[in-house]
Amino acid sequence: MIQRGSLSFIVVLGFMLFALFFGAGNLIFPPLLGQLAGEAVWSANAGFLTTGVGLPLLGVIALGISGKSDVLALTERVHPWFALAFTTVLYLAIGPLFAMPRTGNTSYEIAIHPFIGDAFGPWPLLLFSIAYFSITCFLALNPKRLVDWVGRLLSPLLLIFIAVLVTVVLMSSTGQPQAPADSYATMPFFRGFQEGYLTLDALAAFVFGIIVVQAIRQRGFTTKSSILKASLIAASLAAIMLALVYSSLSLIGATSMEMIGPMENGGRILVALSQSYLGVLGSILLGLVVTFACMTTSIGLTSACSIYFHKLFPALPYRTIAVSLSIFSAVFANIGLTQLIAISVPVLQTIYPLAIVMIVLTFVHAAVPLRPEVYQGAMFFTFLISLFDGLKAAGVPIAEVQSFFNSILPLYSAGMGWILPAIIGGILGTFAAFTRKPQTHAER
Repeated sequence: MIQRGSLSFIVVLGFMLFALFFGAGNLIFPPLLGQLAGEAVWSANAGFLTTGVGLPLLGVIALGISGKSDVLALTERVHPWFALAFTTVLYLAIGPLFAMPRTGNTSYEIAIHPFIGDAFGPWPLLLFSIAYFSITCFLALNPKRLVDWVGRLLSPLLLIFIAVLVTVVLMSSTGQPQAPADSYATMPFFRGFQEGYLTLDALAAFVFGIIVVQAIRQRGFTTKSSILKASLIAASLAAIMLALVYSSLSLIGATSMEMIGPMENGGRILVALSQSYLGVLGSILLGLVVTFACMTTSIGLTSACSIYFHKLFPALPYRTIAVSLSIFSAVFANIGLTQLIAISVPVLQTIYPLAIVMIVLTFVHAAVPLRPEVYQGAMFFTFLISLFDGLKAAGVPIAEVQSFFNSILPLYSAGMGWILPAIIGGILGTFAAFTRKPQTHAER
């Protein structure tokens, strides 16, 4: 049984996990999904929740039941070289290349830009980026106090801001959802499923799961069952809050068309709605929401990425890496939000299916230990499909390959053609495992 003091700690941990997940992408994508999905908003939202809530929840729990200390050790079940490549790409994606700069850029676009426009050129964004990532770096340099900083202070403030904004907009809104646009009209669930990729949350789950498990162990949970139970409670609490917030933001977007018309991204939808319903106060409130949401995620990512690269390159101190990541993110944030999102899509289309398959295999492994060949077969066949999905998203599709895959793979047009190959690869890997010597303890 979990004692009362330990339970309160786990609740705080759940709030921390929510705040870490709820970053820039979580704010800007659901409203746009709602506006484009229109009358199909709930189906699209269900797909978004699958990848934006369900997979992160499973990812955190997977770390808890795996018994591994980090994602590098977990993915070594496939192969050491795969583990190094996949984990490094994962940390770069959720760190200095995409997620971290996006938090700073989104904060500026919503919290500062509506008040000053483009009158001062690129200088305000540059100055804001320096200040934003300086604060992020300062807090990330105290990783042992991350639970206190995020769970006890920033998360409650963030939830209050969101609750006020959503309540006022929904109570005042009289707009009706419009007809769904684009592929939302034909396959809203699968379109929402892929939109959830852009949050990066399933990838981040491998990283944030480590923070959760380490915090739980430091609190005195030592057995595998107690760690799993604590991880499940904390992750479930975070998942419930995420689902409520996502659904509210999607509904806001779906009812926004009559009031503000079509917008090119979710950030502008939120700005326009806040200005329409709450005036200047609404814009200020939204700016605070975005800043807190993005900064809490940025703190966690800076800390996690610094720990990983310090482990990879022990000669580089944690402090040096954290400062370097913050400087790089401050510079990269000035590329622009739209460009950052466009660059990230091909990479996410390629590596997200690998992350999903890894989560599934981790759960299977907990029940029935798997040989490396099973992991290798499933990952190879998944990557074979997801690589071409990534090339297509990058604007360089190979027509013959795309046509062939579309004719033989179920759900390929929905971006989920990798599912059947992953299963086939795992089965072939199982057969291959029977041809070699018995599994050793180091492979388990």
